[in-house]
Amino acid sequence: MSDNRTESIRTRIWQEEAEPDNAFAALSCHCHGYDVYGDLLVHASWIEYLFLLFCGEAPSREQARLLEGLAIALANPGPRDAAVHAAMCGGVGGSTSASCLMAALAVGAGASGGAREVRLAMEDWLACGTDLASWQKSLATNPVADPADVWPAPGHPPGFDPYGVRCTTPVLQTLAYLVERSYGAGLGCGQSLAWLQANRLSLESAAGLPLAIHGVAAAVLHDLGFSPAQGEMLHLLLRLPGAAVHALEQKDYGYKNFPFFRVDLENDPGPSQGILARTEGVA
Repeated sequence: MSDNRTESIRTRIWQEEAEPDNAFAALSCHCHGYDVYGDLLVHASWIEYLFLLFCGEAPSREQARLLEGLAIALANPGPRDAAVHAAMCGGVGGSTSASCLMAALAVGAGASGGAREVRLAMEDWLACGTDLASWQKSLATNPVADPADVWPAPGHPPGFDPYGVRCTTPVLQTLAYLVERSYGAGLGCGQSLAWLQANRLSLESAAGLPLAIHGVAAAVLHDLGFSPAQGEMLHLLLRLPGAAVHALEQKDYGYKNFPFFRVDLENDPGPSQGILARTEGVA
C-alpha cells in the first residue's frame, strides 16, 4: 500500500514556496506573511525585521526606536564583562570564531549578569507591574531555587548590581535616553521604563543595591511586549557583536598583549631556538 502523506515543517513563522525546478530551493519566503526578499529587504530595517521575527507583527515607529536604542546599549558590554572576556580568551588562544561566540554565550547566559537574570527581572515585572509596594516586598525576599530548574538561585535581586556602590553613569544615561526615546513622538510605549526612572531610588533602597543595565533591559523588553523567554533569547543575541570584535582584536594582538592576567615566562627559549635547542645534550 502506498503512503501519500507529505512531510511538512510545522511553524507559524516561516512559509516557503519551492522553485519549480528545485524542490530544495525556495522561490519565495514569507515571514509572518511578509515577503522577505520582495518586501522586507526593500522596506524594513534590521531592527524592524528582528521585532517581526520574535513578535509576529511589524513594530510601530516608537517600538522600533526603543528596541534599536536597547540594541545599541547592549551591543558591546566591553572587556570588563565576563562574556566578552570569555570570547577574548578564545580569540587570544587561537580558537575558532564559533568557539569564541559559544564561550560568550555560555558565560553570558547565567543569572548573575547574564540573560537568565534579564528573564528573572522580566518575570518580576509581570508579577509586580508598577506597584511599588509589591516591588519592595519582592526585593526584600531572598530568591529561592527551583528544584526543577538547571539554574541556581541568584544571590541578589535580578536587575540590580551585586557589586555596585551607586548606579553607574552608563546605566543612568541609557535609562534616560530610552525613556525619552519611547515618548519622543508623544504616544509612549515605555510606561515601565518611565516608572522605573521615577522610582529608581526607592527600588534601589529596597534592594540594597544599585540598578544594573540588566534591569533597564528587562523593563524595555517588557514594555515592548516580549515574554521573559523571548527577552532572555534577545539579550543573548544583542550582546554578541561586542564579543565578536573583541575576540578578533585579541587574536591579532597575541597572548603577550592580553589585557588580563599577562603571562611572562622565565627562561623563555624564544621562537628562534625551538624544540631542538631545548633537547640539546639529552642522550
